[in-house]
Amino acid sequence: MNRPLVTDIQRYSIHDGTGIRTTVFFKGCPLTCAWCHNPETKNFSRQLLFNGEKCTGCGSCVQVCPQRAVKIRGGIAVTEAGICSQCGVCTDYCLQNIREISGMYYTVDDLLQEIEKDKVFYERSEGGVTLSGGEVLAQDPDYLEELLLKLHERGYRVNIDTTGYAPFPVIKRLLPYVDTFLYDVKHMDPDLHKKYTGVGNSLILENLKKLSREGAGIWIRIPVIGGVNASAENMVQTAGFLKEKRISLQQINLLPYHNTGSGKYKRLQWEYPEESFTRPAREELEGYATIFHEYGFQNIKIGG
Repeated sequence: MNRPLVTDIQRYSIHDGTGIRTTVFFKGCPLTCAWCHNPETKNFSRQLLFNGEKCTGCGSCVQVCPQRAVKIRGGIAVTEAGICSQCGVCTDYCLQNIREISGMYYTVDDLLQEIEKDKVFYERSEGGVTLSGGEVLAQDPDYLEELLLKLHERGYRVNIDTTGYAPFPVIKRLLPYVDTFLYDVKHMDPDLHKKYTGVGNSLILENLKKLSREGAGIWIRIPVIGGVNASAENMVQTAGFLKEKRISLQQINLLPYHNTGSGKYKRLQWEYPEESFTRPAREELEGYATIFHEYGFQNIKIGG
């Protein structure tokens, strides 16, 4: 069994399902969404995050780096990505506390121990646990099944936030232990879907149909992004697909674009995408909600 990497355990979350939840973010995703606001979850390996704007160039990290991957250039500590082994030694000696390693290995029992710290909130709010990412379904299925089984045995309500881009046998294997799939539908045009996410949408849509036939709990989540999919045409196509294929769903969330993750790109030493993505106005989002209402869908929410 391969232990996946976890980038964050977010407590008191209220946007990933009903009630108060603990959201676990796994590292690694087969998609490369241009607007990704959790870029540290894209890669399946550990990564160094570094805030160069706060670096004083003291050199403490230079002195302790086993690989000699850190050099002082222009008054700040620069890490050579090709040399750095992500060992994390420099993070322990950074006087400004501006270095951190994204990605920590957890055994199933260690992760359960962290999750159970919040169990009182689940009981009082009818909340639970949400597994997110990255892409949950791209992690080791043996690990996921053991984790989900133990969560299920404890009576915790479990959601999986997913792109749907995974082999369906993996999804079906985990289905008995999942209360709700928070299922992304990013674009109905296969070419544009591939342009902006790196993959086509045929597997995603096919898996959605199969999940519906299996009787799974489904929330459709649509990231609404100006310049990508924020158009009446795309929303009509999405609503038409959901109705024609008789997708059994509990609600639809229209999630307006935000760029709150843009600062993480600098910390990863990545360039933020130059695409001119915009946040749709409230009136525009309400118009898209109306489209879904006209197709017979009732529980439409703007936001998480």
